[in-house]
Amino acid sequence: MNIITGSLFRDAVISAANEISHCKKQVDELNVFPVPDGDTGTNMSMTISAAGKDLARNASDHLGVGEVSKMTAGALLRGARGNSGVILSLLFRGLSKGLAGKETADGKDLANALDLGVKAAYKAVMKPTEGTILTVAREAAEKGLEFSAAESDPVLVWQAICEEAEASLNRTPELLPVLKKAGVVDAGGKGFCVIAQAMLQVFLGNGVAVYEDTQTASSSGQAAQNISAAGQAEVDIHFAYCTEFIVNRENKKDPLALRAYLESIGDCVVVVDDEEIIKVHVHTNDPGNAIQEGLKFGSLMNMKIENMRLQHQEAAGQSAAELAAAEMQNASAGPAYAAVDENNPIGFVAVAAGSGVQSLFSDLGASQIVSGGQTMNPSTDDILQAIHAVPAKCVFVLPNNKNIIMAAEQAIRLADRKVVVLHTKTIPQGISAMLAFDPDQDVEANQIAMNEAFERVQSGSVTFAARDADFDGFTIKEGELMAMLNGKLSFTDQNLVHAAAKLAKQMVKKEHSFFTLILGEDVSDETGAEIESAIAEKLDGFEITTIRGDQPVYYLLMSAE
Repeated sequence: MNIITGSLFRDAVISAANEISHCKKQVDELNVFPVPDGDTGTNMSMTISAAGKDLARNASDHLGVGEVSKMTAGALLRGARGNSGVILSLLFRGLSKGLAGKETADGKDLANALDLGVKAAYKAVMKPTEGTILTVAREAAEKGLEFSAAESDPVLVWQAICEEAEASLNRTPELLPVLKKAGVVDAGGKGFCVIAQAMLQVFLGNGVAVYEDTQTASSSGQAAQNISAAGQAEVDIHFAYCTEFIVNRENKKDPLALRAYLESIGDCVVVVDDEEIIKVHVHTNDPGNAIQEGLKFGSLMNMKIENMRLQHQEAAGQSAAELAAAEMQNASAGPAYAAVDENNPIGFVAVAAGSGVQSLFSDLGASQIVSGGQTMNPSTDDILQAIHAVPAKCVFVLPNNKNIIMAAEQAIRLADRKVVVLHTKTIPQGISAMLAFDPDQDVEANQIAMNEAFERVQSGSVTFAARDADFDGFTIKEGELMAMLNGKLSFTDQNLVHAAAKLAKQMVKKEHSFFTLILGEDVSDETGAEIESAIAEKLDGFEITTIRGDQPVYYLLMSAE
């Protein structure tokens, strides 16, 4: 009977990362709503590619399937982007829990593990929608459990899972009318099928999928044998020192705190613990700090520190000048870690795109701005780094986009300080939340006040259609203007000034008296003045504030309060 080893699982994940990266455009095009954004295929590709690269560098052939799956889950969690990426990371986290401590896995192990992942994903989504990746994964897992009751061969079980996933995917239009009307299947479900099928091909012995434009690695076994080849694919070494040690546990401190600290100073973090020891692996530029933190948990043994840049230079023949250039690039790789200041009760991280919008959030008190939004959903790790750069006891995170909320919430359990994620879905909501902050109030009072503030906001936006679509009763042509009211399509138009004035009129209610207009990067000051004048005519007596936000994709962002 076949078994799934750690190296086979590793290669399956690497292959899946290569395959979804190759197919991401095909998956992106299944998205029904035509707003140009960080689409499903792109988000899933970037999420699992984080794991593929991590495994290619670090997962050697001697590791068991439990340890490899744990490394995979950790990398996916840190790299999760968008709702589809977060759900994918949760599925693999379940796989990790189900395979924990195992050297090899059979069919029952895989089926049970996937079922754990599905349960975790459903639990994380406040209002699960059937006909999406959740349905496809759930029905595939149910089939796996049923099939594994009589057949324990993991290849046959995973094949049954893949077949049911495809069948479930084809049923998604029957569950979601919007898919049926558009004549497509669910994009997230399709991405799951691509990943599962790529893993199956490795389990069948067909090797890792390799594409010139997307190759993560052919296997980490090759990477270990031929460092020069790996170096050609991964020349940008952000963290120089591969640091490993074992802690003899001498207290009851939670190893998750050690993991959180290590993730703030490096990457490729593996923290495996039992009642007696904690095994640590991290790539960092501060190995001394990693060791000092480890000493807080007990005495150390088997310490090893290797300079990966020197290894790479020796293997790939990289010049000193090239290394110096890489050092300069890596120096600005991300915000620096800041220890918690006990005298600073609350700090802020905001996600925003556009220099003007980012400056506005900084002026309102956000000490860290994560670049991102509709066109690029930041990863959990991006948000976590920003949180750890705010020297406050509690950090409020404003995602300002519905597709970033889940990734932000995943950072809560990884952070070494309290984190509160406000469910701001638009830039105007985020601005209103920041304006409601009262430094004289505590965390709980501010959380309530800021939630109430952003929930009162009417948010409007004007963008363009990235492709032809038939959506929610609208026949939309590529390039046509789309006016959005609170995230829903209100109408289409051909003229930006007319669309802005019409949308503003729809947004305003009796209790409102303030109107804010934020101009995108493609709107000139002259056009902005014309739009402001047209809105003023519609909203007689309103105080209108116009801001140059320079945000991409959205010509206009508007709010009424």
